[in-house]
Amino acid sequence: MAREKRYEITVRPAAQYVPEQSDDKAGRYVFAYTITIRNTGSATAQLISRHWIITDAQGLVQEVRGLGVVGAQPVLRPGEQHEYSSGTAIATPVGTMRGSYQMVAEDGTRFEAPIPEFTLSVPRVLH
Repeated sequence: MAREKRYEITVRPAAQYVPEQSDDKAGRYVFAYTITIRNTGSATAQLISRHWIITDAQGLVQEVRGLGVVGAQPVLRPGEQHEYSSGTAIATPVGTMRGSYQMVAEDGTRFEAPIPEFTLSVPRVLH
């Protein structure tokens, strides 16, 4: 018998290149990303903070920590989702992002929701 997942958040990222804000001569590549956060567990939980690890093709790492996501700390009941969009800039045409959201359940339990690694890539750079 499968054990019920009480504290489980599923994160789906999607990224796209923003050419009008980028400048390849200056080594500035801007990407927009949309994140869908779904409570796939059985406990209501609130997103408290985020931790991003952004890595460019030269191995330069930027770490970003902060409260909430774009000014919000959404509360997600089981089955509910929250979607938001944001952006980042890196110095190479290809890079990656990954991280985690720090969550707190209605019973006070703190847990992390991993953000799976996703690729930032200028179109036609990767096959």
